[in-house]
Order: sequence, then structure tokens, then C-alpha cells
Amino acid sequence: MVERIVVWVSMILAMLTGATFAPSFATEPRVELLWPNGAPGAVGKEEADRPELRIYLPSAKPSGAAVVVCPGGGYGALAMDHEGRQIAEWLNSLGVAAFVLKYRLGPRYHHPAPLQDAQRALRYVRLHAKELGAAPDQIGVWGFSAGGHLAATVGTHFDAGDPKAADPIDRMSSRPNFLILAYPVISFTAAYTHLGSRKNLLGDNPDPQLLESLSNEKQVTPQTPPTFLFHTDGDTGVPPENSVSFYLALRKAGVPAEMHIYEQGPHGVGLAPADRVLSCWPKRLADWLWVRRLIPAPR
Repeated sequence: MVERIVVWVSMILAMLTGATFAPSFATEPRVELLWPNGAPGAVGKEEADRPELRIYLPSAKPSGAAVVVCPGGGYGALAMDHEGRQIAEWLNSLGVAAFVLKYRLGPRYHHPAPLQDAQRALRYVRLHAKELGAAPDQIGVWGFSAGGHLAATVGTHFDAGDPKAADPIDRMSSRPNFLILAYPVISFTAAYTHLGSRKNLLGDNPDPQLLESLSNEKQVTPQTPPTFLFHTDGDTGVPPENSVSFYLALRKAGVPAEMHIYEQGPHGVGLAPADRVLSCWPKRLADWLWVRRLIPAPR
């Protein structure tokens, strides 16, 4: 009864303020280690060496879509609450299964460890899609900031899986069916590069060819998944040129894309529930998910 009262009050406040409603009392997620026997290249057996998925399944009828969520943190930390748990709860409210990824970080780990973790997460969800209430061809990746770079890397560096692999997870394709990029780091070669993310992922003196390969605006092809981008013009941490460059590359390649850049707002806002203007951006995303037939019509 108390929980119902909390929901009613939250819904009323959301309607009055324009904020995005997402329940705050979700049950604890199930946690799955991506590599129970040890991740490739692991340097130890501590928590930092064990990438994992936190699984949040909707209580209502599932839409069939699923999203792997990559929190940001400059490849040196993870914003697991406002770019992880809160995102999962919001997705669950739309009937979408959510999988928050705890990936390996620098300086302990460099590329390709985070990419291996994200690809493994997507393969895991695809293999287990049916039991998780999802369709294997409706699996997306949503990343924030450096997690947006990771999501964009997954969307531009993928394979069809190895049909001869002993591990059934490795037989699955690592190509996402759609991308959601929120104030993403995109380029590692441009003047607007986020140097902290680049250093944490690649170290102090990265190979120039690797910089080119991981500048994802240069890796877009017609096979890159349809993409939704959100940024703010006021973002001085990761300038909006990152999103713009990726959007223009998608457009040139003929990939369906939608981008929203708001005039004001700092970096790292998440769903921005307390901001009267920015709090509407998740509604634009919900509309896009509906247009792509990934969820029922938003209310």
C-alpha cells in the first residue's frame, strides 16, 4: 500500500513539473558475471576484474525490446545510479528489458577490454533473449558520455559471431539493432576530443591508427544501426560537435538517425528529471522508440 501511495504521489509531481516518472523502488537486479571463469586479459580476481550485467526486467507486459546500458565516467569510473539504475527503471516503465553493464576501466584496463565487455553483454542478451522477454532482433545499446563512446564503438565495430565457437554466447552477433547516445564522446582525433576518456582508454601515447579506428564518426557505414542522439549546446565537458559529427556521418551513410541538441544544460544530466526543459528529452526518445516499433505508443 505504501508503495502505491509513493507511485501516485510521484506521478502527480511528474505531471505538475513535467519531469519524467520512473519508480524508485525497483527490486534488486539479478547480477550475471559476463565471464564466470574469468574475463579475457584479466589482471586479477578483484571486483574491478569481473565485468557484469545487472538485469532489470519489466513487471508489466514486455515490449520485446532490450537495451544494454553503458554508464559514463570517462573510462575511469561508472555513474551507475543516474546513468545506470535510473535508466533501467525508465526503460522498464516502457516495457523494455534493461541490462546495466559494469565494464572494465582504466588505468587498470585499456582497449579492447571495455569493448570486449560490451560485445559480450550484447551477445549474452541475444542468446538469452527469449527467456528474458526480448526479441533477438530488437536489442540496442544506450551509452552516456564515455559510455556513449563505448556504445558507438559497439555500433561501428561488430561481427556476426563465430558459428564454431565452443561457448554459445560467442556464436551470437555483436551488432546492436539500434543505438542511443547521450552526450557521447565520439572522436579521438578532433579538436573537441575528450582527452581524459582517451587517456584512460588508450594510455599516454596511443597508436595513431588506433585513434583513427576509435574515432567512431570515421567508422560509420550503411550497416551502422539506426541511432538517437541527445546533447546540449552548453556541454563544455564533451562538446556537442561529438554528436553532430556522428549524426552527419550517419546521414551520409543513409542510416536513419534523430538528434536533439538543447541550448542549455551541463554535461552528465542523465534523464534530467529536475530540469523543466531537459526533462522532456526522454519523451522524445520514447517517441523515437515507438516510431521504430520497439515499444507501444507512449502515453
